Amino acid sequence: MHSVSVEFGGKIIEIETGKVARQADGAVLVKQGDNVVLVTAVSSKSARDGIDFFPLTVNYQEKRYSTGKVPGGYKKREGMPSDGETLISRLIDRPLRPLFPEGYVNETQVIATVLASDGETPADALAMYGAACALHISDIPFGGPLGACRIGRINGEFVLNPTFAQMRESDIDIFLASTRGAILMVEAGANEVPNDDIVAAIAYGHDAIGKLLDAQEELRRIAGNPKREYSLLTIPTEIMDQVDVAFRQKINDALSIGNKLETYEALSRLKSEVSEYFTAQIGAEAFEPLKKHYKAAFSELERRVLRWNVLDHSRRVDGRALDEIRQITIEPSFLPRVHGSVLFTRGETQAIVVTTLGTSSDEQFVENLEGESKSNYLFHYNFPPYSVGECGILRSPGRREIGHGALARRAIEPILPKDGSFPYTLRIVSEITESNGSSSMASACGASLSLMDAGVPVTGAVSGIAMGLILEGDRYSILSDILGLEDHLGDMDFKVAGTARGVTALQMDIKVEGITIDIMKAAIAKAHEGRMFILGKMNDVLAMPRAEMSEHAPRIVTIQVKPDRIRDIIGTGGKIIRGIVEETGAKIDIEDSGLCRVASSNAESLRRAVAIIEGILTEPEIGKVYRGTVKKIAEFGAFVEFLPNTDGLLHISQIDHRRIAQVTDVLNEGDVIDVKLIEIDSRTGKFKLSRKELLERPEGMAEEESHGGGERPPRRPHSDRDHRGGDRDRGDRGGYNRNR
Repeated sequence: MHSVSVEFGGKIIEIETGKVARQADGAVLVKQGDNVVLVTAVSSKSARDGIDFFPLTVNYQEKRYSTGKVPGGYKKREGMPSDGETLISRLIDRPLRPLFPEGYVNETQVIATVLASDGETPADALAMYGAACALHISDIPFGGPLGACRIGRINGEFVLNPTFAQMRESDIDIFLASTRGAILMVEAGANEVPNDDIVAAIAYGHDAIGKLLDAQEELRRIAGNPKREYSLLTIPTEIMDQVDVAFRQKINDALSIGNKLETYEALSRLKSEVSEYFTAQIGAEAFEPLKKHYKAAFSELERRVLRWNVLDHSRRVDGRALDEIRQITIEPSFLPRVHGSVLFTRGETQAIVVTTLGTSSDEQFVENLEGESKSNYLFHYNFPPYSVGECGILRSPGRREIGHGALARRAIEPILPKDGSFPYTLRIVSEITESNGSSSMASACGASLSLMDAGVPVTGAVSGIAMGLILEGDRYSILSDILGLEDHLGDMDFKVAGTARGVTALQMDIKVEGITIDIMKAAIAKAHEGRMFILGKMNDVLAMPRAEMSEHAPRIVTIQVKPDRIRDIIGTGGKIIRGIVEETGAKIDIEDSGLCRVASSNAESLRRAVAIIEGILTEPEIGKVYRGTVKKIAEFGAFVEFLPNTDGLLHISQIDHRRIAQVTDVLNEGDVIDVKLIEIDSRTGKFKLSRKELLERPEGMAEEESHGGGERPPRRPHSDRDHRGGDRDRGDRGGYNRNR
């Protein structure tokens, strides 16, 4: 067993190998405090026949036992990866991939497993660093060392690998992976932070990673294996020259068409011609064993032509200038009935983005190493096959959909209402209906506009753009608003989103060994120009949230209830609250703090539910007049509900100035009448009501007669009263039950 340790961000990180998972090509335990992550790397000794791509898979998995918990669900074991695990798997994959040799096509797998977690510090940076360590000490060809870290900023000070609690106070969240000389991957969220601050944070993290690289090199020195011999899928020079002569101009013409589908169709047709052309040139028997080399040469020539056009002639696939943005059209309120929607089109990329306003019952339950929580902000991204003119099977969201949705979600989050001022659950769905470059940034732009269309009081609009890079030696060109082909054949996919005030999200993937801070700074500056242009187009259509929400959106009224009165609203076994919901159709959610939210898309339903709740909470006042409903008729009077679930006795003598023989001569169950609260029994708390005091005394009626004077009606025989229960009934005459 061998181990090294390094102090990083005020904490000790230990990397250990040779004790666990010894049959893997490379395996390390990465430890920091009570966090332990096992990372393994295995690569097959030979490539599968016919494969022409690098089959790398990365899996990050969090075991529930790592925090001393049992998984939920019927099976009580970990199931399919959560969105968080999927995102971290993608995060680890992205900087590893460019460090394998070009043409290496052996199947390779990296697995990172969280074995123990303190629940205080994220394990993702440890997992990525462990993946690089496992590959670097193995015999697998890998261009390490590679380091990774997370950077936060609290009160103006940068923090390395911050805790969950520290991240809640940070205005930036940057995940960085780099070698000594170059940056390979950046994933960032920020609270409208200026460009220069983002660059400063990345430079700070890049400098700090040097210590991690030193430790990784030391581990390889004491425990590393010699790198294996391997074969690369290479293109013979003579075949490359033959394809160049025969197809360069044809490829150049295809790349100049300007329409995505026509360009792709032309390139596909040319690729098919390669077999026909060279079969005719050298014969079928000679061509067949060289077929894969000719096809690879065509793909390489396609890449070269696109890059030469950009670097030598500043000419792009669709004829635009390097910093030119494609045409943008925006149609807000695109769909009826929904709460907010927009059709956002930029060139051949298009998204229908819809905002739905829900209540607290629509919140999503989130379970991760930090613990359990609820989220009232959901962002879902869908990428159907028709968006790129293909047929395909509709499955549950894959890694790409989850990753693109997470980036757009992060871009929008800083502009959302804070501190419970907007008591809605927000669900945003982006349906990509066309794609040719940066559908995630179209989703961010569309989400911003969709929220405004829904009347959500956001603090500003968010625009986003994807930047590209063509890098050859010391020469490079930065491309604004890249196309899918420029992304595929270029060296960088750099997405930046933000408001007029600053950056809210950033994602960078590099396909070569990396870029310098200077190139990144130039790319961010170009991206800012593009973002401001797009933001201007958005503001021309919808510059601020609509004053009124959709008539179909639920209205929510918030009532603060004293915690000891919550039971009055809920009732025994939930009887009262269920009754209110059934009667009004409104949704009611009550938190333990006493915060009560009442929601309904029907104004009358909402008004009625709020009135009932406020009535339940109202303290009856002697001398106050109430509008009540006769709930029960008794021989001695009527029980009237004068507040929700609050009854009082209207004695027969208090019904009218004149004597009445029977209550039913004047009142019936269901009658709505005005009553006055005249007494609250100090011993029992029961309520006594009067209707008589609200009526004018008939002209000529004496005061004593009005109050029960004069000749009394004859008493009934004693036997007639027995069935009423005698004193027991008389004891109920002041009957009241708040929670009936």
